[in-house]
Amino acid sequence: MRPTLLKIDQPSEKINHLIVADSIEAIPNDRIPAKALAFIKNDTQENTIFSFNLYSHQLFVCIVKESPEAHIHKEAYRKQGALLLNKLNVLGVEELIIEDYSTANYALFLAEGIALANYSFDKYKTEKKKHKELKTLFIYNDKISSLAIERMNICIEATYWSRDLLNEPQSTLNALSMAKEFEKMGKEAGAKVEVLNKRKIESLKMGGLLTVNKGSIIPPTFTIMEWKPKDAINEKPYVFVGKGVVFDTGGVNIKTGDFMTNMQMDMGGGAAAATALYAIAKAKLPIYVIALIPATDNRPGQEAYTPGDIITMHNGKTVEVINTDAEGRLLLADALSYAQTYSPTLVIDLATLTGAAARAIGKYGIVAMKNAKAKIELLNQSSLNVYERLVEFPLWEEYDELIKSNTADIKNLGSAEGGAITAGKFLEHFVDYPWIHLDIAGPAIVSSNDAYRTVGGTGVGTRLLFDFITSVAEQQ
Repeated sequence: MRPTLLKIDQPSEKINHLIVADSIEAIPNDRIPAKALAFIKNDTQENTIFSFNLYSHQLFVCIVKESPEAHIHKEAYRKQGALLLNKLNVLGVEELIIEDYSTANYALFLAEGIALANYSFDKYKTEKKKHKELKTLFIYNDKISSLAIERMNICIEATYWSRDLLNEPQSTLNALSMAKEFEKMGKEAGAKVEVLNKRKIESLKMGGLLTVNKGSIIPPTFTIMEWKPKDAINEKPYVFVGKGVVFDTGGVNIKTGDFMTNMQMDMGGGAAAATALYAIAKAKLPIYVIALIPATDNRPGQEAYTPGDIITMHNGKTVEVINTDAEGRLLLADALSYAQTYSPTLVIDLATLTGAAARAIGKYGIVAMKNAKAKIELLNQSSLNVYERLVEFPLWEEYDELIKSNTADIKNLGSAEGGAITAGKFLEHFVDYPWIHLDIAGPAIVSSNDAYRTVGGTGVGTRLLFDFITSVAEQQ
């Protein structure tokens, strides 16, 4: 269940309470019983959660020591929220008032950590959780605005939806049904959604998407989501491009061992792009934004493409196929080429693209690359705000040598070295505008709970893009 965050002007004494602060001295003496206060003062641990049964209600006290860096301090609050959730669930707490006495008014991030940690994908379990679930988080702090709380609710909802898409099995979420989910998002948020079918994709000569789809019995889709409010402050849109491979077997170069595990989540970039636009539209942000999601599965069917094939892409460039498991970049290339029709302000693509990115920095960050036209500073600040940090890799011209082909303009795979970068260099051939590439292969999927990032699909990218566009709107 997704808890709802609400602002209140006066805390009730009959509802479970959480007192949060950077130090015990910051909490008014009348908010904690004397014996409880003495117990807390005797505890020297940092970032500690205390729990007291006052019979009429539960009292929790959370002390989060202040950090010199704001983004680390915010993340500490989120993680404490995730830890607190375990206690709340054990006690069957359904409502909780959060009284915020922190110096920087960071209770909202603690509430975010609680809410995100409460996600679970139990749709297919025959035995559901029997304990009472957290329903409402009341925030008591005059300095936290109702607008900030409303936007946080929207962002959490969008992240839940992204995780649902990632965790849904391919047997029920293919290219067609995922496009229907995107249409549902558009209807709920007031965004325009157009789904291009195979015939339209053929007419646009999207050779990358069509080629990857050749082994499948399910046709591809190309979804265009558009949020263009009347009060938009930008004429040229920000464009999100998300990889939508709903299952990746590797194609003819089939994945071995357990490398096919979780490959229903290879559409994490598409889920992030779509749910971020959903959140932006629902929040009515005055920014013109478009999301493009090319979608298919990658299978070794009778008509499947093979190494050695030559593909003609949407922009007319030819590509030699070296490995059919390097399929995501083929989909993205067509979508990036199509994005040129919008003369965009900036294009950001997201994809679970390479194992090389995951091996380089693990689950702790996102590999980022950009061309000379793009400015990454604001996106980088958003990455710190939501703690989906960017690590920028270079796009030096020497890497172009690794994807040169003897039989086509370029090939779809470089050498074993610099694999994440050569994938970015491949994509660079299909852009002529400010562009940032985000390889989310590391943090998109986790095998066990990582604080508020729950097992399975994490929904990485949704919060990042929503914070980024919110920042763009606020700067204007």
